Amino acid sequence: MEASSSGSAGPPRSLSRRTPSRATTMMIERSNDDDSAMDSELVPSSLASIAPILRVANEIEKDNPRVAYLCRFHAFEKAHRMDPTSDGRGVRQFKTYLLHRLEREEVETKPKLAKNDRREIQAYYQNFYEKYIKEGERSRKPEEMARLYQIASVLYDVLKTVVPSPKVDDETLRYAEEVERKRERYEHYNILPLYAVGTKPAIMELPEIKVAVNAVQNVHNLPRVRAHVLSSAPDEKLKARSRPFNDILEWLASNFGFQRGNVANQREHLILLLANSDVRNRNAESYDELKSSTVMELMDKIFKNYCSWCKYLHCKSNLRFPEGCDEQQLQLIYIALYLLIWGEASNVRFMPECICYIFHNMANDVYGILFSNVQSVSGDAYEPEEIIDEESFLRNVITPIYQVILKEARRNKGGKASHSRWRNYDDLNEYFWSRACFRIGWPLDLNADFFIYSDENNPQNERSNQATNGQSKPKTDFVEVRTFWHLFRDFGRMWIFFVMAFQAMVIIAWSASGSLAGLFDEDVFKTVLTVFITAAYLNFLQVALDIILSFNAWKSFKFSQTLRYLLKLAVAATWAVLLAIAYSKSVQNPSGVVKFFSTWTGEWQNQSFYKYSVAFYILPNILAALLFIFPPLRRFMEHSNMQIIKLIMWWAQPKLYVGRGMHEDMFSLFKYTSFWIMLLLCKLAFSYYVEIVPLITPTKMIMRLHVHSYQWHEFFPNATHNIGVVIAVWAPIVLVYIMDTQIWYAIFSTLFGGIHGAFSHLGEIRTLGMLRSRFESIPIAFSRTLMPSSKQGVRRKHEDDFVDQKNITNFSQVWNEFIYSMRSEDLISDRDRDLLLVPSSSGDVSVIQWPPFLLASKIPIAVDMAKDFRGKEDTDLFKKIKGDSYMHSAVIESYETLKDVIFALLEDEADRRVMKQVFYEVDTSIEQQRFIYEFRMSGLPLLSVKLEKFLNMLLCNYEDEGTYKSQLINVFQDVIEIITQDVMVNGHEILERARVHSRDIENEKKEQRFEKINIHLIGNKSWREKVVRLHLLLAVKESAISVPQNLEARRRITFFANSLFMNMPNAPRVRDMFSFSVLTPYYKEDVLYSEEDLNKENEDGISILFYLQKIYPDEWTNFLDRTNDPKFELSEKDKSELLRQWVSYRGQTLVRTVRGMMYYRQALELQCYQEVAEEKANFSVYRARTSNDEDQKAFLDRAKALADMKFTYVVSCQVYGNQKKSSDLHDRSCYTNILQLMLKYPSLRVAYVDEREEKVEGRSHKVYYSVLLKGGNKFDEEIYRIKLPGPPAEIGEGKPENQNHAIIFTRGEALQTIDMNQDNYFEEAFKLRNVLEEFKKERLGRRKPTILGLREHIFTGSVSSLAWFMSNQETSFVTIGQRILANPLRVRFHYGHPDIFDRIFHITRGGVSKASKIINLSEDIFAGFNSTLRGGYVTHHEYIQVGKGRDVGMNPISIFEAKVANGNGEQTLSRDVYRLGHRFDFYRMLSFYFTTVGFYFSSMLTVLTVYAFLYGRMYMVMSGLEKDIIQIASKYQITALEEALATQSIFQLGFIMVLPMIMEIGLEKGFRAAIGDFIIMQLQLASVFFTFQLGTKSHYYGRTILHGGSKYRPTGRGFVVFHAKFAENYRLYSRSHFVKGLELLVLLVVYHVYGSSYRSSSLYLYITISMWFLVSSWLFAPFIFNPSGFEWQKTVDDWTDWKRWMGDRGGIGIPTDKSWESWWHAEQEHLMYTNLRGRIVEIVLALRFFIYQYGIVYQLKISHRSKSFLVYGLSWVVLLTAMLVLKMVSMGRRRFGTDFQLMSRIVKALLFLGFMSVMTVLFVVFELTLADLFASVLAFLPTGWAILLIGQAMRSGIKAMGIWDSVKELGRAYEYIMGLVIFAPIAVLSWFPIVSEFQTRLLFNQAFSRGLQISMILAGRKDKASSSFYNFGGGLKVKLARDFICNSIHWHLHANCVLPFSSFFSSVCFRNKKREPFSCFFLRFCSKSKIDQKGKAWFATC
Repeated sequence: MEASSSGSAGPPRSLSRRTPSRATTMMIERSNDDDSAMDSELVPSSLASIAPILRVANEIEKDNPRVAYLCRFHAFEKAHRMDPTSDGRGVRQFKTYLLHRLEREEVETKPKLAKNDRREIQAYYQNFYEKYIKEGERSRKPEEMARLYQIASVLYDVLKTVVPSPKVDDETLRYAEEVERKRERYEHYNILPLYAVGTKPAIMELPEIKVAVNAVQNVHNLPRVRAHVLSSAPDEKLKARSRPFNDILEWLASNFGFQRGNVANQREHLILLLANSDVRNRNAESYDELKSSTVMELMDKIFKNYCSWCKYLHCKSNLRFPEGCDEQQLQLIYIALYLLIWGEASNVRFMPECICYIFHNMANDVYGILFSNVQSVSGDAYEPEEIIDEESFLRNVITPIYQVILKEARRNKGGKASHSRWRNYDDLNEYFWSRACFRIGWPLDLNADFFIYSDENNPQNERSNQATNGQSKPKTDFVEVRTFWHLFRDFGRMWIFFVMAFQAMVIIAWSASGSLAGLFDEDVFKTVLTVFITAAYLNFLQVALDIILSFNAWKSFKFSQTLRYLLKLAVAATWAVLLAIAYSKSVQNPSGVVKFFSTWTGEWQNQSFYKYSVAFYILPNILAALLFIFPPLRRFMEHSNMQIIKLIMWWAQPKLYVGRGMHEDMFSLFKYTSFWIMLLLCKLAFSYYVEIVPLITPTKMIMRLHVHSYQWHEFFPNATHNIGVVIAVWAPIVLVYIMDTQIWYAIFSTLFGGIHGAFSHLGEIRTLGMLRSRFESIPIAFSRTLMPSSKQGVRRKHEDDFVDQKNITNFSQVWNEFIYSMRSEDLISDRDRDLLLVPSSSGDVSVIQWPPFLLASKIPIAVDMAKDFRGKEDTDLFKKIKGDSYMHSAVIESYETLKDVIFALLEDEADRRVMKQVFYEVDTSIEQQRFIYEFRMSGLPLLSVKLEKFLNMLLCNYEDEGTYKSQLINVFQDVIEIITQDVMVNGHEILERARVHSRDIENEKKEQRFEKINIHLIGNKSWREKVVRLHLLLAVKESAISVPQNLEARRRITFFANSLFMNMPNAPRVRDMFSFSVLTPYYKEDVLYSEEDLNKENEDGISILFYLQKIYPDEWTNFLDRTNDPKFELSEKDKSELLRQWVSYRGQTLVRTVRGMMYYRQALELQCYQEVAEEKANFSVYRARTSNDEDQKAFLDRAKALADMKFTYVVSCQVYGNQKKSSDLHDRSCYTNILQLMLKYPSLRVAYVDEREEKVEGRSHKVYYSVLLKGGNKFDEEIYRIKLPGPPAEIGEGKPENQNHAIIFTRGEALQTIDMNQDNYFEEAFKLRNVLEEFKKERLGRRKPTILGLREHIFTGSVSSLAWFMSNQETSFVTIGQRILANPLRVRFHYGHPDIFDRIFHITRGGVSKASKIINLSEDIFAGFNSTLRGGYVTHHEYIQVGKGRDVGMNPISIFEAKVANGNGEQTLSRDVYRLGHRFDFYRMLSFYFTTVGFYFSSMLTVLTVYAFLYGRMYMVMSGLEKDIIQIASKYQITALEEALATQSIFQLGFIMVLPMIMEIGLEKGFRAAIGDFIIMQLQLASVFFTFQLGTKSHYYGRTILHGGSKYRPTGRGFVVFHAKFAENYRLYSRSHFVKGLELLVLLVVYHVYGSSYRSSSLYLYITISMWFLVSSWLFAPFIFNPSGFEWQKTVDDWTDWKRWMGDRGGIGIPTDKSWESWWHAEQEHLMYTNLRGRIVEIVLALRFFIYQYGIVYQLKISHRSKSFLVYGLSWVVLLTAMLVLKMVSMGRRRFGTDFQLMSRIVKALLFLGFMSVMTVLFVVFELTLADLFASVLAFLPTGWAILLIGQAMRSGIKAMGIWDSVKELGRAYEYIMGLVIFAPIAVLSWFPIVSEFQTRLLFNQAFSRGLQISMILAGRKDKASSSFYNFGGGLKVKLARDFICNSIHWHLHANCVLPFSSFFSSVCFRNKKREPFSCFFLRFCSKSKIDQKGKAWFATC
């Protein structure tokens, strides 16, 4: 510091020499031009405390460079002290950079205010204090003062290092003490500057805020904590302990050790909650304290779950209020305590009952502090038992629990371990559902059972799928086991019902009569009663599954749970045996199994015993039915404490904390019960008459047949009844029976959803014509719905009958802001904007001023009507005009406006008198009905033309005022002349009278009339708007029916207008509305596209900008008009920035989402302004957001304050801190753009997880913080910082963890979760307060909603056919699908965004999503599950919509579908689905199943149906049974058999997916449009797309349940629909579609070859065609929907790329897209981590491929019809010999191919000769045929595939045997074969250019229909290249063209392609300047190029 103290302070040279002189690594990689301003943002995490110093240095750089240098020097010294060895990450580089800069600045900077640095910095500090702080306290805003105080504090710290303490001036010390004393008042704040003095923001003047602050600051009589801090504690902790508390939160922090950031955050949170709740429906005049009911209501909301928890555990609540206490103060203490616990709980927030436990004990401590340690609340001090610091709570309470969660999460092994091997969030939280949780004690006993876990890591060589060493803790109550049995276990009642119904229908159909009437036959009825035996066995199976699947949780069970399971099993087993015995005794002549059971009862012959047994067996079901009919009775029983009822409930269902009281009211129950009864009746009737009855007769016939000869070796030749054939026939029917309920649900939901939508007024205004016809009623509807009533809760009875001025004003403000927002988004042009705007004030005219688009062409029509009028009475003319109300308004308005305009323009009083007389004549003639006599109608057209010209001149810009004025006067005089001479009969008399009465006749002779015009009026904005409107009324002669022209603008306008007539709650006042927040999780997606992104071309030469210009041509034109408008005077930099925004607003970027969500605030400010200003509202002032008028300024400030209080937007940018310091350009760009968003939107908040390196005991440790930021002066400003117990995102799924860390920074009573791919609209934001009122609505059953579902609009549907399909599918799901789920089915959950949560309800019950790794992959829906299980209620509302983007390419769509299928597979295993399936009543359970996991299971069953049918038929064909059966059976019977199989093809074709779309399109666009869309969709192969996605769903759903492998799959949200290479498609679809498609293809071929006996059946043909359609879709859909998929050059490139990929041998670290081996290993990853059961299932499933070989070898002619098993054995000998020979050849090539080439060739030749000899013998001697060879291929290929699959499943054993490489090479061979089979048709079709053109038309038909040039997009590079030829000089142009053509010819020659030369010509042909034909042009190039003679000859031949 010696150098610092001297006059010229500089960095020590010794330090400079010790530091490596590296280049400024951190800075030279930055793209930012102003690196000096960014160094403060690049500080390494371990040096974070120096960042404020560097910021101050940058802040004062321009003011005083020398002081800035001293600040940086101080930062460098501090950094060196913090990390002298530079061990921290990035520290060395940063210090090197800073040192180099200091060396440079030491020389460059000199003191300005004094001679040396000591005096310089003191002088600067004093000046700074006096200039900014002293003078600014009363004038500056709190956020400005916070920044200035921070600068002053840093400057003083620097001053102390430069100036020795004795030499500091007294004045400087005084200033420093003043800054230190006041600094806390001016800290950066979020919404409320609580301790700011001076100029207080308007929000602090709100009375509700004041009383809330007073209540929170009521610390009267609270005991103080006596400071007890170790002397070694840091100064900050000493100050914190000695600081007095100002409010109850600080008092709690002083007692329990909460962090300061947490206290500040929850203080504001609590104040805003109190203020928003208290102000509701309260008179602002008498506002002095909080209502007692406000705190009580908040208590009830926050502690409802806690009280329920206490009641459940039978423990007394610790919310105690002794007599004589300040009850409100104590209530607030309890609330604040809970919020502080929750705010610091980090990942423990996902465990709500754990938080209840913590609160329970800490509330007891609070009570003890208040009423035990100190006898009364006297304010005396007391000493705590332990030392408390700011992190005590985090360290002692949260961290131990977090460590348990973290250790358990690590056992998950990144999602690869079985769920049963580790405890997730739910398991740990459910530990607190029993009284055992109290064993962990308080303070927490870290030796308690809960904290003891096995955390031994596996040895490095141990298989990662084996059990972890040590004894793991058991699961809690439920185990997520990977098995399909979960479906039966969860929905057992449904499966039992369907099985019983199927059995009963088969019995009735099998009876002699075969009709339903047979049920009344005694024998039939008795047989039907056997369904109860089946039910008993199925019930036994369900109970057994409960026990088996819960085995890993048995150790955590209480004795009562174990006893219940065992008793359930015993009772179920007893019933299964008892009913079987009872039935056996009721049969007259028992046989078989029945006879076996009949012997158990001896001689007991009571025949009625079975009926009594059945009656007793169904008694519990009868009781359940009664409880179902009377939900209140069930609700009473669930909450009753009566012992007998508790015993019944204990037996009926396991005791659970969740899942109680989920019963609906009677009316809702009736609705969804009726829905399902009707559906089940239709389904069962269809199944009986179409599926079962037609099969009975053929089945009886088959069972009577006796087949003696088989075509293969039959293992059971003496089996009776042909049971194999019966199974083959019935298996598909059984699967269809199970699956077709899903089809019936689709039909019924479509019908009911359509009816519901119609009654909800959807689609009543769907076109512009409908809008025009109903526009008059829109202001009334707007005032009724979107504006609060003048008297609260009271509406005027006759409001619908008139539109008052206030309504029009309010409506016009909102409508115009809506129109302006669309103009700013470039959806409409300036002309459209002017035609759509409504004048904000109608006071100047006597009629309502409608938007000009309604009045367009009305004046010209009226003029023509008057000109052609031949009547004799005025009334006839005016009757015609008044017949069109809009025409009448236009005429009146035009006349009155013209009058105002003329009077305003005229400066001469005489001129005004003339015009006054003219208008008087007009008015008088109309009044006296002599208008047509006083005025000539023939002159009106000329007058209209002149007026239009005059108004046009008024609006045009001018340079020379004199010329402009003279021209204007001339035109105006023409107008007057036409009026007085041509239109008025007596016009000349008026002019004469005016001349006679003129006072200065002589002067008038010198001057002409109407020469004095005030042309400067046009500068008046309101007057100009009036002239513009008049000009539009006169000038627009065509109809404005097409305004606006943009389709999106039309959709938004019509939807907004339509929504005003839908049923929505009335709007409250803004002060009375619910406060709310919006939360958006963000990771690393695009924020704002850079210029490089805009112009970067893909392989097709398409840039994003070029693409969007073609997709949105009208919007691009509007953008150019806006940016080139001279009045904006935009610089090129501004235009560039606007261009980036324009592009980004059309993508799925963060800026689009943020802009959309900030519309909420914009709408709120407008609503606040309207309410605050009332009649004084001035829309122009509001739009300017500023005013010199004090009243208007106060209105604006008040509106902003109310908006702040009601709305918060938090974007959770999890890795923002890492992006800030990253060297990656994309990350840095994201950081910069997010920062710019904060600066652009001051109310936007960004939360992120900050990683810092801190040294503890000499070792560096990572420390994590949740940080909230806002935009500051230039950079972000930190508001809150809360330390975390560890990395928050390592435990659960990324997105919910991201949401969880940021949710503490949200505010309000409601929370909307918005994803990164969403958008919002201003007009929809205006309706949010209406939606929030839904939370107040009590539904039947006295429940209020906890989640409000909102409608979504998919904005990505206009690009391609795929995007259109996906958009329609998603739209139908989020509209008609959600509509029917919410009402009547009552099973709507949370399906993503943009649902609105009851925030208090959910933050006290685990948050807005679940986060356990893998099992909660679809985290959103689990929020709905959790809400429902905890007594919540979910609704759906369609009068408001939010935009949402979807994937638009085939591959991203498939990845998305795979992700959702993975999520549904995990849901199937989850406890939430199990509990909902058990706790819902029967019909609600059906709704739940078929709308969640059942849909995916049904999709899988659809595929299994095809497999069952084809494998069954292959069995029948190969065995020869089919041939014998067909010879005996009649044709009718076979047709009936086939008829039963036809149902499954409906679902295959994908029509069912289209049904809801058609209904929704019909509702909202009209059914004619819906039918048209349906036809177009089918022509565009929508069925192919949906059938393909069926395979995606079934594959990933099934594999997830069997093996796992679920993971988050990023889809990407790019613009351009690009060409995917063949290898990429192959990697993505090989296992999910191609393998299965080829298997079905082989099945169809085999069945076709060997099953020709069925060819005569037309129904069979139909089924076969549908299966071929399925196969074709699965094999070729990725290429059909792949842009340029059939372009020859792309096909050749794809083949080359695929061969390269297949040939790459891979290795460690080689990505899957580079090597087949890497991909092959990755594809088997799920088998590496699956359990033994999964491996066995995989092996069993692979055995089906052996059937091919077994069946086909007996069909070969070489077998000579031998049925010996030896034939099959010999086939294996042939196969194994062939594989052995191939293996030898492969080994020989590797071992001898290099050193013994001759030997290798000889061996190959011998093998070839041997092969030919063997084949010759087989052909000549054994009569082998070519057909046999092809058949052998069909036989052996599946066998090899089966061997490969088994080898993969037994990987460890195969590796141990040393033949894994052989398996791998076998796999490679099969991949080559499959690739060739799939690629060959693509290559053939690519030869024909018409195929590519047809595909483009197919993919982009929607774009073509809108006039878009997709062909230009797909050929973008060619267009640009060709255009560039004409821009370059001649020589360069010729060279480019020659090179281009020669390279093309060279490629064609060497590729040996057979592409027709005409197509080559068409691709490269163009003409030069001489218009020379291409052939001549080409020959000239050949002579100058390197094309050889072969090439020229080839060209000549072509």
